[in-house]
Amino acid sequence: MNVRDKYLEAAHTVTGSKFLFKIDGFSQLVDCGLFQGLKENRLRNWEELPYDVARIDAVVLTHAHIDHSGYLPRLVRNGFAGPIYCTEATEGLLHIMLLDAAKLQEEEAEFAKKKGYSRHRSPKPLFTTKDAKKVLTLLQSKIYNQPFTIDDHIEILFKDAGHILGSAIVQILIKGENQQKKIVLSGDLGRYDQPMLRSPAKVTEADILFVESTYGDRENTVRDIEELLATKINTGLQRGGCILIPSFAVGRTQVLLYYLQKLQSEEKIPSIPIYVDSPMAISTTDLYQAYPDYHTLKATEFKGPGIFDYPTIQYYRTQESSINLNEVSNNAIIISASGMCTGGRILHHLYHRLGRKNDTLLFVGYQALGTRGRRILDGEPTSRIFGIEVKVKCVVDVINGLSAHADQKELHHWIGQLQETPKMTFIVHGETSSSLALAHHLRINKQWDNVYLPHYLESFELFRGI
Repeated sequence: MNVRDKYLEAAHTVTGSKFLFKIDGFSQLVDCGLFQGLKENRLRNWEELPYDVARIDAVVLTHAHIDHSGYLPRLVRNGFAGPIYCTEATEGLLHIMLLDAAKLQEEEAEFAKKKGYSRHRSPKPLFTTKDAKKVLTLLQSKIYNQPFTIDDHIEILFKDAGHILGSAIVQILIKGENQQKKIVLSGDLGRYDQPMLRSPAKVTEADILFVESTYGDRENTVRDIEELLATKINTGLQRGGCILIPSFAVGRTQVLLYYLQKLQSEEKIPSIPIYVDSPMAISTTDLYQAYPDYHTLKATEFKGPGIFDYPTIQYYRTQESSINLNEVSNNAIIISASGMCTGGRILHHLYHRLGRKNDTLLFVGYQALGTRGRRILDGEPTSRIFGIEVKVKCVVDVINGLSAHADQKELHHWIGQLQETPKMTFIVHGETSSSLALAHHLRINKQWDNVYLPHYLESFELFRGI
């Protein structure tokens, strides 16, 4: 039995995760994400995969984030019809996220056509709601720590990655005629000792290791995240305006709500309205009630009938209510998606608030190269929104301690639990400096041989004759 891997993720970036494994006659894709960020990467979303989609037998997902799942509707549209395996909570998230992503694709194509700022005469969406709904019919959910077979010789096990609700470390056990081999893909690893999710599960054995490296070159430590957040909020409010927070709808928004309600209950920040203006974030928040086994929260921590119910938190689903927030001039916190300002309702908030010198734009998450959020954070004086250059006059601030990714120290700890050196280790899902730093640590400090930083479309033979 021979095993090969083809690397379909963008080289040295944190986007577009796809790993194709060919195990004799069985082809398995682990993750199926959209490329985001730089235009050269995003254009790859429109290219056909360098492999016959109809020959892919199964897809296994580490988690629901769009850079790991968002290409699924396109995959189905191009002929994939096999099973898609994920955890129960990931399935719940995909019902929200893929339909939302499809709606955005359709709306953006229609808006571009109406405004005429697309170079295409009749711009089309990358995929449609119909494509997304077809994906949902193919999902097969599993639970943590219970192995399941996807082929006569292949067994999969999900372990808690602690990154977002339902995120998983994927273990692939290949049962050959002579021996067994284990491939481990970290997916996106979460942080240790978080307030809402469990720490990443321990992995002690891996013949082949794929490990993310988002923060492979730096520690992301904050001594007191609550105190720092309180300072940022209070300082912003003293300017006499509102605080606008672009936040990932899945995971980051819920962490923010946890901290903000805690700070308000302890009177460390004013009990001002907190507007959650993201239908997807609201639906995701509801999932914490539906999947209690996938987090550590208890309803008793909140002042309401359920998780994330709190007197000052107001959930805005309708477009009309979202537009009404433009009239709120001070003493409010507005949380909206997307977290990197690439689409969604955050755009119209930016359009109306970037020019308000008393407002604060507070970033609470990683901003990938090429995204609108990264350009604003890097100090560009204007931001192009809806085809118009909008001047950035508001205060731009950032808080780094809320990341859902393991930092350098935590990555080293997780990898260090392996009892033996893997035959091959692949450093993935990180910008160049991050990936090189983690590779250096493994090669020099741990004296691991066969550490690779794969490039887009690069192929490797993992096992032969097992």
